[in-house]
Amino acid sequence: MDEIGVGLIGTGFMGKCHAMAFGAVKAVFAPPITPRLAVLCDIEPAAARRAADEFGFARWTTDWRDLMADPAVGLIAITAPNALHREMAMAAAAAGKAIYCEKPMALTLEDAAAMTGAATAAGVATLVGYNYVRNPAIAHARRLIADGVIGDVAYFRGVYDEDYMADRDRPYSWRCRIAEAGLGTLGDLACHLVSVAHFLIGPVAAVAADIETVIKERPDPARPGETGTVENEDIAHALLRFENGVGGALASSRISWGRKCRLAWEITGSRGSLVFDQERMNELQLFVADGPAERRGFATVLSGPDHPPYGRFCPSAGHGLGFNDLKVIEVDHLLRGLAGEQMLFPDFEAALAIERVIHGIVRAARRREWVTVKA
Repeated sequence: MDEIGVGLIGTGFMGKCHAMAFGAVKAVFAPPITPRLAVLCDIEPAAARRAADEFGFARWTTDWRDLMADPAVGLIAITAPNALHREMAMAAAAAGKAIYCEKPMALTLEDAAAMTGAATAAGVATLVGYNYVRNPAIAHARRLIADGVIGDVAYFRGVYDEDYMADRDRPYSWRCRIAEAGLGTLGDLACHLVSVAHFLIGPVAAVAADIETVIKERPDPARPGETGTVENEDIAHALLRFENGVGGALASSRISWGRKCRLAWEITGSRGSLVFDQERMNELQLFVADGPAERRGFATVLSGPDHPPYGRFCPSAGHGLGFNDLKVIEVDHLLRGLAGEQMLFPDFEAALAIERVIHGIVRAARRREWVTVKA
């Protein structure tokens, strides 16, 4: 297979991000399979027509089922609202198409399990869009851990905070409804943190947790003067126990003023520590307990060509990559996975494990006890 036809569903922020990545990946990476922009879908005809022209798709449609039936399409990229992921993924699997789905995987754990089962039964390749794990700085951190630079890992601590729901006057919307959004900060933010934890440490086995909806009512634009009840959580805290015995903790908030993309984590080992913050995504902090105590301190490692695949974008260290570059790296990984060169991560099975953690946090918070995430 020299090329594959792409059917993209959605023209919003993530739809455009996918389109940019598909358009740039050949120039940056020269992958073994070339993506051909075949069909673009959006429910609004004007948006579909305009985006197809801007993104470079051969044709557009307002019915996503057209993509499933089109023999020119071999890969379905799903950037539609969360509530539609299950139906679209199940249809793509039934049609024998590879599936590239944005996170969260689905509204419910049952939906995610059904999607995984359908894709496995159909034998189609899958990838879920957790592109933060594609950061060269995080890949470097994983190598440092594997090489024993910080010794035996003892503890993981992470946080992912943003402020997009911090304003109490922000209108009530689909993000507040479980039937349309699913979980709140857990499904939108914390799942990214779990993906990084799984990538660097390994699977989470058990959690104890607390969640809270702080802003319980928001102004309802459909009913002037009235409010809508927020159904999902604003903040979440959890203690973690990984399958390999490592302990940890995570916290996540969508109402933290001033935080824009604070996906930050710290890993403590027997001989050192690693620290990272997505708001400074081209820097990795490394502490190694070597030499005289008075000379020890954290060193800032700036991403550069020595941290693949940074050099594919820029020949000089310290110039920096961005969010959309991570999606280009992810699409290259997807295409190499389709060619059999790499094992796709996270595929539906690995993404289901992430879903088990965030839904396990909800279950643990309700029971007020430790729960195993596979139960």
